[in-house]
Amino acid sequence: MEAGVEIVTRQSFLSDPTDAVRNLRRQDARIIVGLFYVVAARRVLCEMYKQQLYGRAYVWFFIGWYEDNWYEVNLDNEGITCTVEQMRIAAEGHLTTEALMWNQNNQTTISGMTAEEFRQRLNSALIEDGYDINHDRYPEGYQEAPLAYDAVWSVALAFNKTMERLKQRRKSLREFTYTDKDIADEIYAAMNSTQFLGISGVVAFSSQGDRIALTQIEQMVNGKYEKLGYYDTQLDNLTWLNMEQWIGGKVPQDRTIVRRVLRTVSLPLFICMCTISSCGILVALALIVFNIWNKHRRVIQSSHPVCNTIMLFGVIICLASVILLGMDGRFVSPDEYPKICQARAWLLSTGFTLAYGAMFSKVWRVHRFTTKAKTDPKKKVEPWKLYTMVSGLLSVDLVILIVWQIFDPLQRILETFPLEDPISTTDDIKIRPELEHCESERNSMWLGLVYGFKGLILVFGLFLAYETRSIKVKQINDSRYVGMSIYNVVVLCLITTPVGMVIASQQDASFAFVALAVIFCCFLSMLLIFVPKVIEVIRHPKDKAESKYNPDSGISKEDEERYQKLVTENEELQRLISQKEEKIRLLRQRLVERDSSGKPTELNGTSTNTGTGTGIGAPTQPTSGTATTSLTVQASTSSHLTPAATLAITQDTLDHHT
Repeated sequence: MEAGVEIVTRQSFLSDPTDAVRNLRRQDARIIVGLFYVVAARRVLCEMYKQQLYGRAYVWFFIGWYEDNWYEVNLDNEGITCTVEQMRIAAEGHLTTEALMWNQNNQTTISGMTAEEFRQRLNSALIEDGYDINHDRYPEGYQEAPLAYDAVWSVALAFNKTMERLKQRRKSLREFTYTDKDIADEIYAAMNSTQFLGISGVVAFSSQGDRIALTQIEQMVNGKYEKLGYYDTQLDNLTWLNMEQWIGGKVPQDRTIVRRVLRTVSLPLFICMCTISSCGILVALALIVFNIWNKHRRVIQSSHPVCNTIMLFGVIICLASVILLGMDGRFVSPDEYPKICQARAWLLSTGFTLAYGAMFSKVWRVHRFTTKAKTDPKKKVEPWKLYTMVSGLLSVDLVILIVWQIFDPLQRILETFPLEDPISTTDDIKIRPELEHCESERNSMWLGLVYGFKGLILVFGLFLAYETRSIKVKQINDSRYVGMSIYNVVVLCLITTPVGMVIASQQDASFAFVALAVIFCCFLSMLLIFVPKVIEVIRHPKDKAESKYNPDSGISKEDEERYQKLVTENEELQRLISQKEEKIRLLRQRLVERDSSGKPTELNGTSTNTGTGTGIGAPTQPTSGTATTSLTVQASTSSHLTPAATLAITQDTLDHHT
């Protein structure tokens, strides 16, 4: 810890190392130091293989005084479930550190022998005891034999020094007991000052009683231990031989490198949406010019061109917001991103209010006109009332947005995802995907306020559009198309808002869905409201009678019912006329018979005298080219004849109603 080495975790076990090794993997430990005897080391090595905690990404340190073939022996006796080959694979590349066991110089030691002479004497003694030294069958502890030999020499030299010092104080080492602190201090001082050249090298002890010796560093390469260097504790000197070999040819990392990758909207998708939005903006600008240029035409004038222009400005703002929706960390820095967030909120909210508010005000005025102004069909719709409603809706939006931005502005919030493996790299790295969001501390409250206000206007507009679905007034000649546009906007908003919130973590899907919804709303609204006007102006450039493409030329439901009623009445009157004409024919026939006989004729039991110029006049025949039919019947005494009456049906009156 003093050297700045971070200890990630410590794991211990009694007999089964399974959980300990598994926890090392969970903690992403990469440099692992194992402190246990050789029996436990074999169990750990087998579990390393099972948990895949070996290879180019891991470095294991074991105690160096294990036998060279420690990982291959006693596997069956100790119940190790790994094969020898698996143990070799897991052990490949591990490092060992231990005190230097053998003197590296061929110098005569304090015992009078060199290190090689000591080795030969030791091997001869082991052969006599039955050990197969020639086939590397060494007993446990063979590696530590030089240390044990030098330890005996250290004790002997320390006792000699102690005996000399005690002799001066007239004491003897034989008098030592474990409670005798004076003699114990003498022994400690003598041991601490002992230094000599032994079989294991220079023997000396620190003030804490530790052996001061060179530390030997080895690595297992291809199943054999290779010396990598020596470290001198006293001089703090490292002698490195540059013999290390790393699996994969690269020094392992001490941890997994986590690279943060910002998820951004696909560039082709962004370009496609920006292109469509730009085309929509150009179309809206062209329609504004068309609307202003032809504002004197009846088809434009009756649809309130200023209100249409307001709607087109709202469409332009909404289409511009699509471009901002796709701008993320690819184009702007994290410090500038909150400004993009604010701009998105302002453009979307105000653009929606201008576009939808203009259509809403028209439908509202149609509803008011048909419910309150039926007694005065020639009453005009005051334009300022339409503009006032749009201004009121926009004012509510501005108040909400200003308060939101002042007290709880939108900020850049990062959503993190689980680690992912890189696609094309062999490095020991993981990818941490991140996604930018625009949120504030009380984001849910503000969104609820905005959605609540917009939703209320949407539902009310849907109600008005349904109520006025079959109503047609000349003062607002495109009300039915405006109602259809409102249906379109309401349906898409009800679908887009919840779906957009659900797929907010998928940047491409979320952007594409919201952008297409906005674009579709804008294009369909422009199509429904302006295409009939454009066709009318093109077909009748001199403002002649409105053609069938003019929305005002259509027959409304009320007009159709009125026309059918008049047709029925006309048929009934024609039937009555036919009956009267038949009676007149019969009366004429009787008059002719009476005149021919020269006697008075009783008509219905009453004597009637007729003279020239009196009686029943001939029915008036309709002249060619007119639909007027009139009948006059005069009678003085007949009770069955209709009193003087005039029945008239004029096509002019019928035309006036239809």
